[in-house]
Amino acid sequence: MKYLHTMVRVTDLEQSLDFYCNKLGLKELRRMENPAGRFTLIFLAADETPDAQVELTYNWDPETYTGGRNFGHLAFEVDDIHATCQSLMDKGVTINRPPRDGRMAFIRSPDNISIELLQKGGSLPPAEPWTSMPNTGVW
Repeated sequence: MKYLHTMVRVTDLEQSLDFYCNKLGLKELRRMENPAGRFTLIFLAADETPDAQVELTYNWDPETYTGGRNFGHLAFEVDDIHATCQSLMDKGVTINRPPRDGRMAFIRSPDNISIELLQKGGSLPPAEPWTSMPNTGVW
């Protein structure tokens, strides 16, 4: 068995692509428009793991989605959790659970999907501003 992708329904395709591609750094691999079904599928992945994909599903007819955490979360391994979180903050992303332990942080997508960031290898030494930063919202 091989993991293929995680599907996430999105309400604003451009806002979601900005978040996942421009802020988180994923790349668009392929796109499928289905006029008969009235939806668009966009598959994204990190350069390092092109086989671990996120499928953004955009339904053309407006819907309200709730409970973005009901499936758990997406998780990505990063080279430097402190630098990644700082870069995301600089781009306007809220760090819901800062990397106080030098190992793990959580953010949320525009559609409230919880995303876990994990430090590659061992934990980095705890550092400010992360060690004293409180949690924000839920993660």
